[in-house]
Amino acid sequence: MTTTTSNPVTDVSAVDGIVVVDKPQGLTSHQVVARIRRLAGTRKVGHAGTLDPMATGVLVVGLNRATRLLGHLQIADKSYDATIRLGATTTTDDAEGSIENVAPSGAVEAVTAEAIEAAVTAYRGEISQVPSKVSAIKVDGRRAYERVRAGEEVALKARVVTVSRYDVRDVRVVESVDGVGPFVDVDVTVDCSSGTYIRALARDLGTDLGVGGHLTALRRTRVGSFDLSGASTLDELADSFALTPIAEVAAATFPRYDATADQEAAIRTGRPLTGLGLDSGLTAMFAPDGTFLALYDQHGPIAKPTAVFVT
Repeated sequence: MTTTTSNPVTDVSAVDGIVVVDKPQGLTSHQVVARIRRLAGTRKVGHAGTLDPMATGVLVVGLNRATRLLGHLQIADKSYDATIRLGATTTTDDAEGSIENVAPSGAVEAVTAEAIEAAVTAYRGEISQVPSKVSAIKVDGRRAYERVRAGEEVALKARVVTVSRYDVRDVRVVESVDGVGPFVDVDVTVDCSSGTYIRALARDLGTDLGVGGHLTALRRTRVGSFDLSGASTLDELADSFALTPIAEVAAATFPRYDATADQEAAIRTGRPLTGLGLDSGLTAMFAPDGTFLALYDQHGPIAKPTAVFVT
């Protein structure tokens, strides 16, 4: 599915919809949500798929009842453009941290484009990845990054993720950065499953090549079917707030079922229905007038509600 076309709305405070934001560098995802709350005039705002402050790109934001739709959207796969710097490790596996170790003289110069490509190959497909120690994963009830910042040692368990694409787009030598170097910068494009840490890919590539590595740039270009072509900057949203109404998102994301008037009454109260024969997975249920009512799932001969979005 291609990204749905957003429509400018004069008063969005009571509209249920999705906004695709092109997040700027330097803001947390929560700060973006706070900005959207002010622009939209509603407190019922949430986001899917956190981006670090250093990262830019696609952040899917839901308004009002669409916040409940976020958890059901097909956004498990994501795409990124990133730059990996080989030649040094940092405390955070990215450019926001302090440099820990710098590769010895001659080591970086010995890294070839062929060696980089060979190392990258090992990280395509289903892999076991240890998340970055400054991730938001909870360890005994606290975020890993909170424990690290408090001076604690954090050891995270490996998890299985899928990297369906890991392409090297460019390799170039950087002679010096703030008097340190040389480095090799590697531009990559990654398609991966939710839960994949691009910082960890950078760290592990540097480890495998024996020179250390960290991330210096990260731009998310796609979350599920939502991509940059349908994204707006915060400045653009301040000038003209554009969102996709929840009905359009549901129709573009899920199989559609147009209910009769009697079925609508049952759906509005979350009653199971028989005789529909819905496709496997979630189906978007619509009223005769086009109102998006609910998501239903077929269980044998009975279609049962997963989430009802009207009262």
